[in-house]
Amino acid sequence: MPRPTIGETAMTDAERQARYRAARAAGQPVIRTRRPTDRRSLLQTWTDALTELVAAQARYAAWLEALPDNQQDSAIAEALRVIADHDLAELQAIEPPRGFGRD
Repeated sequence: MPRPTIGETAMTDAERQARYRAARAAGQPVIRTRRPTDRRSLLQTWTDALTELVAAQARYAAWLEALPDNQQDSAIAEALRVIADHDLAELQAIEPPRGFGRD
């Protein structure tokens, strides 16, 4: 994800370099951020994804129930009905293999 712009227009490379050099000359500390590493196992990742999928399906079903009567025959209602009626039991029954004694 790109960084948000500081001004209305993006800085040129020369402006960015000048700002960097001025900050280093002023003695400001260098702050570098990294995205946290996902340390979940594959089994935990699978379980979390299924949980999110079931929760999303419940939200879509609630959206379908909240649609007014005049929109029950619309394309949105049909798409929501397909999502809400999809059986996730087959996915939930899958048990991924455990990996080399680490899981």
